[in-house]
Amino acid sequence: MQLVVARVGRAHGIKGEVTVEVRTDEPELRLAPGAVLATDPASAGPLTIETGRVHSGRLLLRFEGVRDRNAAEALRNTLLIAEVDPDVTPEEPDEYYDHQLMDLDVVTKDGAEVGRITEISHLPSQDLFVVERPDGSEALIPFVAEIVVEIDLEEQRAVIDPPPGLIDDRAEIVSSREAEAEVDSSRGAENAPSGEEA
Repeated sequence: MQLVVARVGRAHGIKGEVTVEVRTDEPELRLAPGAVLATDPASAGPLTIETGRVHSGRLLLRFEGVRDRNAAEALRNTLLIAEVDPDVTPEEPDEYYDHQLMDLDVVTKDGAEVGRITEISHLPSQDLFVVERPDGSEALIPFVAEIVVEIDLEEQRAVIDPPPGLIDDRAEIVSSREAEAEVDSSRGAENAPSGEEA
């Protein structure tokens, strides 16, 4: 199966290097020199990685045949796609490929439905699940052990233990409105006429 492993960013320098936004947990494998990657748009590739290096925390790649800044800039926003065996899993038991996590149902520890994973965002500091809520809004869930407590691929779900405010901000607003309504109704009861006077 094909997986997006990176997106080409801006050109770096004048010799054809580009910055890339990494979208794989295994850049040393998927984005190594010699790797041949399909592209989206397809007309930009396939591209063969010639060299790779890290500069100021960003991965820089040079592709065969891309020799100057103009050629590098022409690749900007191109998606890099690797062919991956869907049956192969990462070596570490608590690591997953993006395709294994996509479309998992996200629920809290007590079983409340949160939504469905539609994207995994790989940031420099951590990975994030982009979760589509039942109402169409999105929630961002950090993929860290303290919050994502279980990935169950057989049941196709991710179990989370979110800190206050991560996903329940709307619930707090609703509950505060309900509390106000209760106060208003109790005030109304206090002001309501009591039984007939004798």
